[in-house]
Amino acid sequence: MEFKKAVIPCAGIGTRFLPATKAIPKELFPIIDKPITQLIVDEFKRSNISNITFVINKEKEAIKNYFSSDKKLEAMLKSRQKTDLLKEIKKINEGTKFNFVYQNEPKGNGDAVLCAEKMIGNEPFIVNWADDLIIGGKVPYFTQLIEVYKKYRGIVLSVVKTDEAGQRRYGIIKPKRISSRVFQVISVVEKPGPERAPSNLAHIGGFILTPKIFKFLKKTKPGRDGEIWLQDAISEISKKEPVYAYEFDGQYYDVGEKLGFLKTIVKMTLQREDLKEDFQKFLNNL
Repeated sequence: MEFKKAVIPCAGIGTRFLPATKAIPKELFPIIDKPITQLIVDEFKRSNISNITFVINKEKEAIKNYFSSDKKLEAMLKSRQKTDLLKEIKKINEGTKFNFVYQNEPKGNGDAVLCAEKMIGNEPFIVNWADDLIIGGKVPYFTQLIEVYKKYRGIVLSVVKTDEAGQRRYGIIKPKRISSRVFQVISVVEKPGPERAPSNLAHIGGFILTPKIFKFLKKTKPGRDGEIWLQDAISEISKKEPVYAYEFDGQYYDVGEKLGFLKTIVKMTLQREDLKEDFQKFLNNL
């Protein structure tokens, strides 16, 4: 089975980064010189995912503009012989089809996924939140998830080991171990804290979902904050068939809150051959 489709929900308000997000979608905040969503798309491309749907709202047309060709800019760069920059700009769209659908009201992340139903059709697909950036190790991150799906043929969640602070912030799974990195999900407890946490495995990042998720989302009643939550639909599916969690090999960057965003910039700058030496000197002199 060949995976080709993915969804990136981007219709949230971005309250953690106000007032900046009044004008700039947080999904376009740059990590050095590439937006967060570009880095996620790059990881999709490493896994040969070539059809990506963004769920946006009318205030986030900038995301659509970014992932659309800009012939005027390309012509200007060509005329000025900015060859390297021209290549970078063209790589954004290279080999990938981008679709854009609209979530007209903030009805929750489950509703955002449901908005992409027509783009997905009747095949398994990947969802990745724009807040969660994961770069795989030797094997691309999404390729790892796909391999788990191919073996077990069920919904696959991503998990990472966390500390007490993470147990207060993330959904924590109650796991049944299947292999060294694969678990069956018995339940997910939202932000339980260390006193109530069933494990130290936090549910973050990407999912592999099957088209049946749409049927369950349509039946899901609004939950916390009056919104439709993807996790509620997955929990209903888990009562009928196994849902799996995979502890991926790779680096997780939490870009959904201020300190995590700043840490991501520092870590990625130290990985850049053209920047790391001077940046390390800067850090040493702080």
